[in-house]
Amino acid sequence: MMVRVDTEILAGVWRRLLVDPRKSWVVFEHGTCVVLTAPDGDLAEQAIALLAEFGPVRAGTPAGDFGVIDARDVDGWVVTGHHHDVLTYVAPDEPGGQDNLAVGMCGRSKRHQDGTELNVVHVEDQRGAAGSE
Repeated sequence: MMVRVDTEILAGVWRRLLVDPRKSWVVFEHGTCVVLTAPDGDLAEQAIALLAEFGPVRAGTPAGDFGVIDARDVDGWVVTGHHHDVLTYVAPDEPGGQDNLAVGMCGRSKRHQDGTELNVVHVEDQRGAAGSE
């Protein structure tokens, strides 16, 4: 069973997880975050285009692959996919088990949902912060 996480909690999780505070990023309804390395124009539209291409799972292709990272600054995990700027947060109470396979399958499923539904819940625009140092 997939649990939908509160938008403010998700935004706070990603603020703690993302190392570079100058990066802009967009969070989708089920916890997937798209980091925008070259933000331009409407950030939500840019993230939607990227997630529409790299979010849906296609069995037997790199789109089905995943990796699991133990999060240091929050409880839970980050699940990676075939695009290094598309990451999915998995809370400790979500997967059916605590092993990498259960966590990875949960994260991959959440990424697929986000990549097909494409519901943006938060945009973190840091374009102005890049020149502040």
